[in-house]
Amino acid sequence: MKKECKYSKINKRCSPAVDIIINLLQLTVAGLINAVGITMFLSPVKLYDSGISGTSMLLNYLTPDWFTLSLFLLVLNIPLFAYGYKKQGKRFTLLSIYTVAIYSLGSFLINEVFPINVATSSPFAGNDLLLCAIFGGIISGVGSGLTIRYGAAIDGVEVMAVIFAKKIGISVGTFVMSYNVILYTVAGFLSESWALPLYSIITYMAGLKTIDFIVEGLDKAKAVMIISSHPEEVCAALSEGFGSGITVYDAKGYYSGQSKKIVYFVVNRFQIAKAKKLVLESDPTAFISITETSEVLGLKKIKKGRS
Repeated sequence: MKKECKYSKINKRCSPAVDIIINLLQLTVAGLINAVGITMFLSPVKLYDSGISGTSMLLNYLTPDWFTLSLFLLVLNIPLFAYGYKKQGKRFTLLSIYTVAIYSLGSFLINEVFPINVATSSPFAGNDLLLCAIFGGIISGVGSGLTIRYGAAIDGVEVMAVIFAKKIGISVGTFVMSYNVILYTVAGFLSESWALPLYSIITYMAGLKTIDFIVEGLDKAKAVMIISSHPEEVCAALSEGFGSGITVYDAKGYYSGQSKKIVYFVVNRFQIAKAKKLVLESDPTAFISITETSEVLGLKKIKKGRS
């Protein structure tokens, strides 16, 4: 008798085992993509990635050949993820270590096994530093972004930031940026050339933007909050115009003491102008606040007449 998976009505997933296998396959792809970006674009022309990956590349350039990039990736990253185990949790830690291992394995295969010459130039961009910096950053950013999207991390510097930033009184973002500034400065002094660290900053920025795109998407949703004395008219206009779910809750003016309603709903960036037009036509005195939201979960459409 064929055994069928029983799906949950809520999350529609099969079994935990199938879920983890899919997750591992996703992270395998992410780790290999990151390896391609680093070993086929950055490493051949001595550019640097950011974070622990960039540190591993710098150490690889400065040490004998048998100290490989793959070795440094494992030696530097795994202890950091293990140290952050309590704060990040078991699943995140194990998935991150797995992704780093795939990244390291991919780098080893490209450098040592596959018949690809990456010793002195990129197979795709030659010795063009600008092309290598841009496309190396984009491709490694895709790998890093997919890793984050699928519940792990591929670089231990963010784990360091979460652990140490608060202790020294700075934000996580400031910690990561400071780490990279120090990395590129040290690389400049050790290599006695500032061209490569400066091009590496281009890599860093390209990777950062790509990660944002992969994790949050190109078309971020907009959350619209409307404070109105005529909520029924506003809701009717928005429901007719968009057919989207609308939430209404009570509010009270601090100075006036008047009771008002707050109308909350979500649109995309192309619908903002229409939303403002509909609201102001229904209530010219309405207060409208529009903020960017990274992710929206749940049903986007509702049937008319349903709450």
